[in-house]
Amino acid sequence: MSRRLLTVLLAVVGLALVAGCGTTVTPAAGPAEGAAQQDAALPPSDVDPISGLPWVLAVELPPSAQDTLLLIDSGGPFPYRKDGSTFGNREGLLPDEPTGYYAEYTVPKPGEDDRGPWRLVTGDGGEVYWTQDHYSSFERVWG
Repeated sequence: MSRRLLTVLLAVVGLALVAGCGTTVTPAAGPAEGAAQQDAALPPSDVDPISGLPWVLAVELPPSAQDTLLLIDSGGPFPYRKDGSTFGNREGLLPDEPTGYYAEYTVPKPGEDDRGPWRLVTGDGGEVYWTQDHYSSFERVWG
């Protein structure tokens, strides 16, 4: 294989991987995390040291959650009236922050005829959380 063909193939594969990430939302850096850590393909551990929640890769979320991440990143428009509204964290499962810090977004679940239980919650610091059970549990989204 020629060097030029190999270079072109590597460029195409690289672009496909970047396009496949589904979003440009990145986790906020924690006290022990640097900028290089943010750009890594995998989180530094199984659990987010700030929230104590498990990590989930953005590319592992359902397609409708990845679509919602893209909408959040682009600023909408959002399909549900409550999208972008304040999430109060009444369950206390996310890090304690002032009222208005978190916003919630509906993620359509196939087969549901209402808003369903899937949500993404974002924080003013850039963090994103995923719940499949209407706020009974969360994972922190990486990537």
